[in-house]
Amino acid sequence: MDSRTYNPRTVEEVFRDFKGRRAGLIKALTTDVEDFYNQCDPEKENLCLYGFPSEQWEVNLPAEEVPPELPEPVLGINFARDGMQEKDWLSLVAVHSDAWLLAIAFYFGARFGFDKADRKRLFNMINELPTIFEVVTGAAKKQVKEKSSVSNHSGSKSKSSSKAQRASESQARQPKPLQSKEEDEELDDQDDDEHGETLCGACGEHYGTDEFWICCDICEKWFHGKCVKITPARAEHIKQYKCPSCSNKRARP
Repeated sequence: MDSRTYNPRTVEEVFRDFKGRRAGLIKALTTDVEDFYNQCDPEKENLCLYGFPSEQWEVNLPAEEVPPELPEPVLGINFARDGMQEKDWLSLVAVHSDAWLLAIAFYFGARFGFDKADRKRLFNMINELPTIFEVVTGAAKKQVKEKSSVSNHSGSKSKSSSKAQRASESQARQPKPLQSKEEDEELDDQDDDEHGETLCGACGEHYGTDEFWICCDICEKWFHGKCVKITPARAEHIKQYKCPSCSNKRARP
């Protein structure tokens, strides 16, 4: 079925469309990754990764019409392929694929007049699924969780474990299938105790469990990611984070 002529009109239909496209994109970035990698030749023109409701994927040029019938994926994923490590490149494509999926879903919502309740219901259904980024970086996220667990049990706040925790905090807080409700609440309480009184070094507001949070490795102040323009995906690749204030300080002789 051609995705450019398929117009789901209800919340349930848009969600099925979302799941189909998501499955196709995940397939490209995991089980079909070798084929996907080979198709993204940097010598070719701007290429995009498309996911279809039929759970298939395709690497192709963007639509020629302006504006296009549907929102288009990010352009030029092939140009960065050989300039990054493969896992980092795949993670970057995954993040942009997540953004495209949301754009498609809410495009349908706007086009067919979803009200506030319908939009909220659609987002809640989408939010129950792991993001493509979370699926593609699953192995790394598991290691981050293990580091965070060791840090909590030891009671220490080492920079490495803190960094691992803050890089995954906004993504890895989904309930674990084997955890009891009591264990879940205990972990939440520990997290609240650790950060409840912490203030953002930029805006002065309190820590929120639903917000991405990052610590400066120099002054050890905590910041909302949005305040210092650091995303969870970018934080994964930062070895030593310096806040804007520490970055602007001149090195002493």
